[in-house]
Amino acid sequence: MKGIRFVTQLASATFAINLLSDSPVRSETSFQLASETEGYKISEKIRFSDRSFSSVFTNIFDVQLNIESIDLQVVQANLETPPTIEQITTVAEFQAADLGSRRKKAQVTSVSQLSDVQPTDWAFQALQSLVERYGCISGYPDGTFKGNRVLTRYEFAAGVNSCLNRMNELLQSSVATLVSPEDVKTIERLQIDFATELAKLRGQILGLEARTAELEANQFSTTTTLFGINSVTFQGRTDNQADIRPRDGEAETDDSGNSINAISFSYLQFDTRFNYNNLLSIGVLNTIGSTAPRFTNDVRLGTDFFDTNQFVLGELTYRFLLNDNFAGYVGTANVNAVTAFRGPNRFEGAATGPLSFFGQRNPLLNIGFGQVGLGFDWQFAKRFSLQAVYSSNVQELFSDKGHNTGAIQLAITPIDPIDLTIYYVYDYSPDGSLFSFVGDEQLTATHPRTGESAPLRTDAIGSTLTWQISPKVTLGGWFGLTSSWIPGESGRVETTNYMVFLNFPDLLGEGNLAGLYVGQPPKIVHSNLPDGNNIPDSFDTGLGRSGSQPGTTTHVEAFYRWQVTDNISITPGVILIFQPGHTPDSDTIGIGAIRTTFIF
Repeated sequence: MKGIRFVTQLASATFAINLLSDSPVRSETSFQLASETEGYKISEKIRFSDRSFSSVFTNIFDVQLNIESIDLQVVQANLETPPTIEQITTVAEFQAADLGSRRKKAQVTSVSQLSDVQPTDWAFQALQSLVERYGCISGYPDGTFKGNRVLTRYEFAAGVNSCLNRMNELLQSSVATLVSPEDVKTIERLQIDFATELAKLRGQILGLEARTAELEANQFSTTTTLFGINSVTFQGRTDNQADIRPRDGEAETDDSGNSINAISFSYLQFDTRFNYNNLLSIGVLNTIGSTAPRFTNDVRLGTDFFDTNQFVLGELTYRFLLNDNFAGYVGTANVNAVTAFRGPNRFEGAATGPLSFFGQRNPLLNIGFGQVGLGFDWQFAKRFSLQAVYSSNVQELFSDKGHNTGAIQLAITPIDPIDLTIYYVYDYSPDGSLFSFVGDEQLTATHPRTGESAPLRTDAIGSTLTWQISPKVTLGGWFGLTSSWIPGESGRVETTNYMVFLNFPDLLGEGNLAGLYVGQPPKIVHSNLPDGNNIPDSFDTGLGRSGSQPGTTTHVEAFYRWQVTDNISITPGVILIFQPGHTPDSDTIGIGAIRTTFIF
């Protein structure tokens, strides 16, 4: 539908899947409402906007489906160019289109209710008669008639049909005297002149009614909707050698994982709405294949998660509205910052966006990989919202057996083309890993004396910004900083990461997407934990003394998504990893990949 576009995220435990793109950039909330639009069954999300939060609501699994819940009637009522009858394929579209539909226009009982109609207008008396005698002309929701707007023959035929039906009602009622013989003759003549258009219009309506009845009779459930996705990625790496433990300036170890292989990702989600104010989501996923073996997680792709080799529980959450501006959710699977926060980059998505894992979002938001927990989303002003979540990756909150992660985010739309998020994450890790899956995520080394990695507490802060330069170009980026310490010990370990990206929606065709992403994965820039615990020197000498990474990894990615059909897309792309593992003497790694995605 022209002028309307829905963005989506599919949660797959830590990566978001954007299904659609190219509309005004807005951030989305993980409280969504499932619906079917443009061939996709998607989970709608509200963007940063002035819409009431109750029109938002829901989410999908661990990849986020990002968008605004839109009232089609309201949107279409404000479109200057309505769809033609040939473009209409559903009853909802017909009712929303500018074809004389009373759902789109506001019924008036007096011509004085139309603010742009004056007694001096040449058609004032005719309009007054149609409005006040027959009640078959409607105005726009803003109280105008827009009399100078051009209309098509189909629109005129629909208006004639509306007046004819109204006159038939009057003729069969006790107010038949209101209909003059002259008016009847005029309508009959118009009916003859537009017989072809009226017949086609009635045929379209009957066809849509039949299709709607068939859909209702064969729907999956009256309360539950099914969403599914299957993505297969073929990928391979260039021959390369790495300088690994001990790092001595010589790249002498061959990468044994450079053969071409396939990664298959499948996801099914069942969304059940008991009423408008709540949603129960149950998702299952299956991943077969990975980029392993690998020297560094810099080569990890978006659908390269865990090789489950069977369907496992991916989401179990319950979401509910407390009022128009405040929603909460709880769950025992896939409760984390990825699914709780609104994400400004509406093109993120492991199945339809960037190919790499790093390209999805700021790795700070992956920290902890929470499963059980609770959160909320509060739209406290027109252009401001606040989200928060607390979760654990084990089925026990506040336990030192797993990660305990708390996060809060402020989302701002200062002006319409710009979306900004600022977020803070706190995490307790029992083994020194941030569990972010990208770059330097393991921050304490295996101690040579104890044989274990020390636990860590972490403060992390970051921000993401997107700017829609034009409908065809979006510029964005993010930055993140972490500072961690061993409880009861001196010293800290700090990391930074950043990304700058350009997205080109609808490039060479509607629904297509091109992207260019350049950034640095998380890198240890300072580590002065007690000796034996520092990662950089542990890689160099095995002693774990204070220091920082000797090099800087640079990630360069280019991809192009070709939208073959409404449900199928093919995305080839190339990724270059310079100084992988922040090791200056390791060879540059080139990755070629092609991803095919089917959504239903």
